[in-house]
Amino acid sequence: CDALYKSDIEPWSEFLTGEMGKVQSFDPLEFIIAEAHKRGILVHAWFNPYRALHPAAKTVSENHISKRRPELVRKYGKYLWLDPSDREVQDYSLSVVADVVKRYDIDGVHFDDYFYPYAEKDASGAKIEFPDDSNWQKYETSGGKLKRDDWRRKNVNDFIELVGREIKRLKPEVLYGISPFGIWQPFPEKEIAGLNAYAELYADSRKWLRDGTIDYLAPQLYWETARKGQSFPVLLNWWKSQNAKNRHIWAGIAPYRIGSNANFTAEEIANQIKLTKNSTQTLGAIHFSFKSLRNDLGGIQKVLGEKVYAKDALIPQSDWIKTAKLFAPKVKITRDEKFVRATWTERGARKAFWFVVYAKDKNGWSYSVLPAAEKSIALSADRKIEKIIVASVDRLGNES
Repeated sequence: CDALYKSDIEPWSEFLTGEMGKVQSFDPLEFIIAEAHKRGILVHAWFNPYRALHPAAKTVSENHISKRRPELVRKYGKYLWLDPSDREVQDYSLSVVADVVKRYDIDGVHFDDYFYPYAEKDASGAKIEFPDDSNWQKYETSGGKLKRDDWRRKNVNDFIELVGREIKRLKPEVLYGISPFGIWQPFPEKEIAGLNAYAELYADSRKWLRDGTIDYLAPQLYWETARKGQSFPVLLNWWKSQNAKNRHIWAGIAPYRIGSNANFTAEEIANQIKLTKNSTQTLGAIHFSFKSLRNDLGGIQKVLGEKVYAKDALIPQSDWIKTAKLFAPKVKITRDEKFVRATWTERGARKAFWFVVYAKDKNGWSYSVLPAAEKSIALSADRKIEKIIVASVDRLGNES
């Protein structure tokens, strides 16, 4: 429960300032949005709605939730957690998300895989129960009929739905996505084995996908194709089979694991991305983490650049989100000895986030995707350009 942006609800993060709550004038989120949008990059704000304090924190400010509202906080393992069963916790976390949606021009809200925490164990290896006894007893006393596991899942489901409704009320075009643990439940008959997120984390991620509560699901499929019980294509196909509302499934992939075993190579990551391109449901992937790409782990930069990211691409349409009509721009073409130039101006109230320039020459059609800040292009006259078409594209992937 800290912030890497200016907030009246959460304290500044010590991982930015060196001291939790230390006020500063620079707003990283504001900067990231401005600079990313100039370059045609969408920004999804990333939240952990229940994790209150990381054990690496050296300071705790007086305006931290553990100081202001200690009754909402539970110690479990080395972390402090907000209790998902408390309606005041749900309202508090909702207020944090809604505040960012209202004040910043973000393109999406993204929840991590932490719901109820991953299980802690005592010295004997026995599971330690999450300390929500008081709220469980209140629920039973009030006449609640659910079993405790189902009650916990309902707490999470209620919150996920609450946040989704509020995002769409405030800004319908802001995408809502979640990156849950990659296995909903084990299915030995389908060669799926491992942690049961439904039972252990009380995360019914299949329900969120089936009900269309979210715009995209990014299951963390952090295993290689050859991995028995957690094969990437097996899991990807299982999630596709659950996608009743045809929402986006953007697989979480793991370049950070390159080199962890003989099968986990940069080529493996490229092959996983190729698999996502085989279905309209899975036209995208989310890399964890950027550090692996920046550090060129296993030579991944060249592999991705040559084998899967050689051409510009648009995001797939979210056609269940209704929008105003997007008009094609007005285009002017000029020619000289060296260049064929196209310049354009937008038409209509709805603004583009990208422009796609289609050009036809003797070799056929080609295209370039430009950020909305760019409204011109110069193509070599040597190409003998026959035709140029410019299309407007909004941040949801709708093309004029």
